[in-house]
Amino acid sequence: MMNGRRLRLQTPDGIEFSRPIASPLVRMLASIIDYGIILAALEILQLPFAMLNAVAFDVAQAIVIVASFVLAIGYSIYFEWKRRGQTIGKRILQIQVVNDQGLKLNFSQVVMRNLMRVVDQMPLFYLVGGLTAWLNPKGRRLGDIVAGTVVIRLASAAAPSFEAAQNEKFNSLRERTTLVARLRQEISPELAETALRAIQRRDSLEPHARLELFTKLGQEIRSLVRLPEDLFEGMSDERLVLNVVEVVFTSRG
Repeated sequence: MMNGRRLRLQTPDGIEFSRPIASPLVRMLASIIDYGIILAALEILQLPFAMLNAVAFDVAQAIVIVASFVLAIGYSIYFEWKRRGQTIGKRILQIQVVNDQGLKLNFSQVVMRNLMRVVDQMPLFYLVGGLTAWLNPKGRRLGDIVAGTVVIRLASAAAPSFEAAQNEKFNSLRERTTLVARLRQEISPELAETALRAIQRRDSLEPHARLELFTKLGQEIRSLVRLPEDLFEGMSDERLVLNVVEVVFTSRG
């Protein structure tokens, strides 16, 4: 039922693209990896309380239970916020949490979807969350529905050529190898592809739609990577997107 489901999106100028939705099975496998990591961390966490167990068993167990809950929830919150929607398990299996527009999560979304795990796990083995994800058109568990998030599968296809879209020679980013490396790491293939399509079709857009599209793309890029103000002072969002897409694709090639 989940096979072939995609998150379909549209930019303000009408450019359509889609991202494959991660299946419940892949999400479950990613969760198993994450829980293995959490359990290993809990084993280490319990060592300092071994001696306390002997003299105050109830106190030690209460501390361990609270610490276990904090670690289990905190693990996912930390990685999904700091690693762009990817825990270690999600990164290994190449899936990612994004908002329902296919963009980066905000912190409240990360917190909400992870707090809702308590409900999704009921009555056991993620039964509520698993059934909800299986039946939902976007494969979303309750936590995703409440938080407005979707789990997608990252594309593995080779990036398209940038040569057809490049028509200006000077790019101030070319000599900033460290910044280019950060851009390559933080900008997903899907966002890069969307920006490339916008560049390829920019001359056919209405002025207002063109400005709105590149403004949103520029804001998204700036939200992912802190860009040096001196390097981009006075630069339009369209030129910023053009420069970024060029170095991302040529570097990847």
